[in-house]
Amino acid sequence: MKGSIKLFKIFGIAINIHITFFLLILLVIPGGVKWVFLVLGVFAFVTMHELCHALVAKRFGVTVREITLLPIGGIASMTKIPEKPIQEFLISIAGPLSNVAVIAVFFFPLKHLLGAEVLFHPLSTQTWPLTIAYLYWINLMLAGFNLIPAFPMDGGRVLRALLATRISYQQATKVAVIFGHVFALIFLYFGIVRFNIILVIIAVFIYTSASGEEAQVDIKETLKKFRVRDILPRDFVSLTSGTDLAKVLEVVFHSHQEDFPVIDGKTLVGFITRHDIMQAVHQYGTAKPVGEIMRRAFPRAKDTDSLIKIQNIMNEREMRALPVMKDDEVVGIVTIEDIGRVYAIVSQKG
Repeated sequence: MKGSIKLFKIFGIAINIHITFFLLILLVIPGGVKWVFLVLGVFAFVTMHELCHALVAKRFGVTVREITLLPIGGIASMTKIPEKPIQEFLISIAGPLSNVAVIAVFFFPLKHLLGAEVLFHPLSTQTWPLTIAYLYWINLMLAGFNLIPAFPMDGGRVLRALLATRISYQQATKVAVIFGHVFALIFLYFGIVRFNIILVIIAVFIYTSASGEEAQVDIKETLKKFRVRDILPRDFVSLTSGTDLAKVLEVVFHSHQEDFPVIDGKTLVGFITRHDIMQAVHQYGTAKPVGEIMRRAFPRAKDTDSLIKIQNIMNEREMRALPVMKDDEVVGIVTIEDIGRVYAIVSQKG
């Protein structure tokens, strides 16, 4: 996410903090060191919460690149959300369950160390023991708040997963989005009447995110209906491994193609993307042959693959184009722009 600073990496997942988070720190500094400790502690638990989502998602083969901490919570960047209800349910419930687990694991130790009168005292930062008790109970608040069925929050995703066992995934999404919009309006109302800017921000986030995810599901359903062969351009340019970058740039400037399969004889030996070309030109100049900079390990699309499958592969591998194979022969190039045009045209017809 733009405007984020990388803190560390764990289990292959980057943990980032958005620069707006520091505004929250500035707001609580006047309250003293206990309030700063409380906020940092909360976001440690938020990180744990999001990391549990991410680890369960990775268990189901979902690529999770990063977790970004924002003033209103955390966001795990996943390449896709599994459409199998049980998988989405387990991914969604993992975060709140981690907060409940903290409550269960630390209840008796904290009761013994702090005493029942401190642990069950009304939330307060008057003393350090009370601040620690406050931080402990915040886990229960995090679990409860996230389980509100306001899609795309955890509770909303749990709701969609349960609905998807009875109705189609697309219909389940539309119902969950309605719940999300309703809760967003409720949060907005209370945020305005109580002058609570955090509630207003959460309301806007929920409403726009729910609408955005509904659009993404509609796109997926559309792309499932089409195969690569349905949109494959008839003409494409290929390169040989001996082609130098000067020639490649000439081809790019005089055609609409920016990603190329590298074919020696009739064998696909590599693939070179627009990013690869630009990076190599800046680093080596234009005399370098393609064979020295091309990708040798890369996914291939079949002409019978669905467009949604190819879109998922592109997202996971961070590529904008793939070579298309038919009977071990390269028959074209499919790009993310080709896929986008399909949805745009179908949407206009609808």
